Amino acid sequence: MTTQLLRPGNVSPLRKVPAHIPRPEYVGKKRPKTGEPDVKSPEIIEKMRVAGKIAGQALEEVGKQVRPGITTDELDRIGHEFMLDHGAYPSTLGYRGFPKSLCTSINEVICHGIPDDTVLRDGDIINVDITAFIDGVHGDTDATYLCGDVPEESALLVERTREAMMRGIRAAKPGRALNVIGRVIESYAKRFGYGVVRDFTGHGIGTTFHSGLVVPHYDDPKATTLIEPGMTFTIEPMLTLGSFDYDMWDDGWTVVTKDRKRTAQFEHTILITEGGNEILTLP
Repeated sequence: MTTQLLRPGNVSPLRKVPAHIPRPEYVGKKRPKTGEPDVKSPEIIEKMRVAGKIAGQALEEVGKQVRPGITTDELDRIGHEFMLDHGAYPSTLGYRGFPKSLCTSINEVICHGIPDDTVLRDGDIINVDITAFIDGVHGDTDATYLCGDVPEESALLVERTREAMMRGIRAAKPGRALNVIGRVIESYAKRFGYGVVRDFTGHGIGTTFHSGLVVPHYDDPKATTLIEPGMTFTIEPMLTLGSFDYDMWDDGWTVVTKDRKRTAQFEHTILITEGGNEILTLP
């Protein structure tokens, strides 16, 4: 297995979205609106169940195609077409100028990798991050996939990152402070010596892609917001085999580990209920 570092590839032209599919308000603008109530109305919650399910199904569809020899641009096409077939708009397309319908983050890329003509190789790991916008709301999810025969260290990182997300989700209960999520994730990650990325976090979501609510994945004493029934937000830890420090590529999006060691991420959008929570992005 080669472990050569990634280089930016060639990005294909913008994919078209039929006029009958409603766009989020930010498409064509420099920056999106933020700010909405943390606690959602029953109507918004019902719509988010639909958006979340479509996002979960789209992710599953893209994940099935992860294999050596496929390009990340082809994965983007698959996700894009699935969204359109289900009447949804791919939320990342045109968000702050992002040029693609999902993010593909390979090996040392922490997040926000842009799909291009990069070919997946045997032994790679790849995170696919996909968000559906339909009926005025967003559903956001991601997962890291193994491509072919992956080294054990990488496979364990992926498995444990998913477990870290699930532990964070289980900790998210009404009456607790938001930082319980990060505390649980960080204490689990530390058992294996993993870095926990700090500057990229979970977020409130609903009628806005990122509402302004910040959900850290490390133990942040400042994250004292009380978790309440009706809140919707993402939990999406990014764990690394080394440092959580990072560099940004010149594209202004692609975030890579400073030491270029591998990293994995998983994400669900959840709804806080009276007794705990509900995952909205299951397929």
